[in-house]
Amino acid sequence: MKTSRLINQLKTVIPIIIGTAIYAFGLLYFIIPNQLMEGGVTGITVLLNYAFNISPSLSTLIINIPLFLIGLKILGGRQSIYTGIGIGSLTLFLWLLEELIEHGWIIPFQTEHDYILASLYAGVTLGAGLGIVFRFGGTTGGSDIIARIFNRKFGYSMGQVILALDIIILGLSLLFIPLEKILYTLVAVFIASKVIDFIQEGAYAAKAFTIISDKAPEMADRITVELERGVTLIPVIGVYSKQAKHMIYCVVSRQEIRRLSEIAKSVDPRAFIIINDVSDVHGEGFKEE
Repeated sequence: MKTSRLINQLKTVIPIIIGTAIYAFGLLYFIIPNQLMEGGVTGITVLLNYAFNISPSLSTLIINIPLFLIGLKILGGRQSIYTGIGIGSLTLFLWLLEELIEHGWIIPFQTEHDYILASLYAGVTLGAGLGIVFRFGGTTGGSDIIARIFNRKFGYSMGQVILALDIIILGLSLLFIPLEKILYTLVAVFIASKVIDFIQEGAYAAKAFTIISDKAPEMADRITVELERGVTLIPVIGVYSKQAKHMIYCVVSRQEIRRLSEIAKSVDPRAFIIINDVSDVHGEGFKEE
């Protein structure tokens, strides 16, 4: 029992550690060498590096420790444990990469002209790192803790708080880096947000069909036979007609969308069909845990 619980915890902790390693790499390999920026509290560490040459690992630790303690007292719970793991591993990997760069074992990507390339790669690496951390319930501290506190205490949404912090930090960065670099930073932030969503929502996308028809049982049989997909029949009553019908619910891959639509229309041309995006699917015929 204890062994199984430990394995499950490791399945969560290890990806968080890997995610912080990727994030730290993106920060020191792409962002700082090209004088780009980052939002949130990480942006403060980058500003401190530009203004006073303070190492990101040191400033990350100093800023996040009081935030973590406040968050632990106010928020509590399991989330704080994973946040602590995220902060600790991020600090460790930042320090390790700083040492490797200082000794010349890693040469950061630095450009004087092609900043769009640096922005794209920065966005991909930062987004991949954060996406993995978020997907497994962790955070890298900083803005996430502040946002959760403001949400809990004052009712502000986490998105509003994080956006306000990003605007303030990016505004302050104009004192140290040119506007051009801020604009390139926005490219990196946009790419990172898309990568985070991609990782959190799942790499496998599918479509969910909701079909209301007088011939739903016949339609369900054909879908089961011809597409070999599971189908759920749900009894429903039309409010206007007061007639009892069946509603079909079925999830298919992207490649099967056209075929399912053809089957539905061939059985009942008047069928009412709703198609929704499904970002992540687990189970028989799709991803298995």
